[in-house]
Amino acid sequence: MDASGEGEGGYARLRSALASAWAAGPRRGPSRPEFWRSPLRGPWLTALFGLVLLFGVTVLFVTGLLSYAAYDPDLAAVNDQTPDKGWLGSYLFSWPTSPYWLYRVTQGVHVTLGVVLVPVLLAKLWSVIPRLFAWPPVRSPAQAAERLSLLLLVGGAGFEFATGILNVQLHYVFPGSFYTLHLYGAWVFIGAFAVHVTFRLKRAVRALRAGPRQPPPGSEEAAGLVSPRPAEPTITRRGALGMVGLGSLALFVVTAGQSVGGWWRRTALLAPHGRDPGSGPNGFQINKTAASVGIRAADIGPGWRLTVRGAGRQVDLTHAGLLAMPQSGARLPIACVEGWSTSDQLWGGVRLTELAALVGLGAEHAPRVLVESVQRGGSFASVVLSASQVRDDRSLLAVRVNGAVLSRDHGYPARVIVPGAPGVHNTKWVTRLTFGEAE
Repeated sequence: MDASGEGEGGYARLRSALASAWAAGPRRGPSRPEFWRSPLRGPWLTALFGLVLLFGVTVLFVTGLLSYAAYDPDLAAVNDQTPDKGWLGSYLFSWPTSPYWLYRVTQGVHVTLGVVLVPVLLAKLWSVIPRLFAWPPVRSPAQAAERLSLLLLVGGAGFEFATGILNVQLHYVFPGSFYTLHLYGAWVFIGAFAVHVTFRLKRAVRALRAGPRQPPPGSEEAAGLVSPRPAEPTITRRGALGMVGLGSLALFVVTAGQSVGGWWRRTALLAPHGRDPGSGPNGFQINKTAASVGIRAADIGPGWRLTVRGAGRQVDLTHAGLLAMPQSGARLPIACVEGWSTSDQLWGGVRLTELAALVGLGAEHAPRVLVESVQRGGSFASVVLSASQVRDDRSLLAVRVNGAVLSRDHGYPARVIVPGAPGVHNTKWVTRLTFGEAE
């Protein structure tokens, strides 16, 4: 009994000693509270930045999911290269063609808001950086879960914002497909974000209600953010908020124009599409030129043919034969995943339903269609459009724009234009339409 009691007592003393040593730790550098001397850091400022991000990130996530749905990834593998998305894609629905500006608005909000939130995100990380070096790093299982969520939160935020901005700038330095990486990264980030909000929302609300007055250092209300030895302030907390707000406003001014299109594009100083598309009817934004995707003169010259297939039939049309068919018009923009869009352009060409009728498929029963381009390889050299997109009277195989023949870079001799669809689905340099088949 005595030996056993001494053994248990010795184990308890050893455990207590180890815990004390762990808690004391190597209190050097950033793990020391005195290391962080800014008088601005505090729960009120952090909570305010967090509140902005709570609403902003929620809108980003929702508009990102809408962008994914707009690609109609359930139609065919050519639309969606994401492997094993499983239940992550369970919410998908058939993207509508009306209102025709829907994708332009949702994707414009997604990209512009993502850029505008960068100063807020950086300010939030700055405001909580002392907590990232808190010692000991783990005090309980609950705190361990929170710390893990912070690792995924900070890493996920950095990954999502970085890959998104690189995509906007068409700078694909990351390995693999942006489309796949950004989707999976978003789910990891939003999961960590939800855990963080669950742990911190009540404390953030209390901090906001308490106002900008700093609580005593080391108190529970201080949350490890208030410096015990603050330096002399050079700016007020409200001044810091104003600087962050001005930074976001400046980014909005030099970014939003690319989503509005038209004259406002001149204000989009950060837009990656700096090359002049020229003047005249074809003088509006393009993403990829004919030369950049390997389009040769022979591919779109006099020998070009449009093949229309469906219901066991096939019809081949020359460019002159396509022009001889009944022509229709539609005033539609082009909106791309990078956030840029054009103003409404007047397109002229043959309705997709008219082309389906060539192979015996009536307008009311026209099925989905596989659109293929002469473009060699690369993403979206082919795409599948849904039956609802095909049946919309504004969905055209366009041969003219603003009264002029399409330029090479805008898809001569023929391109698809569909209301409400992402720009990559408005396939250029079309050579084959297969109605009723997905692959």
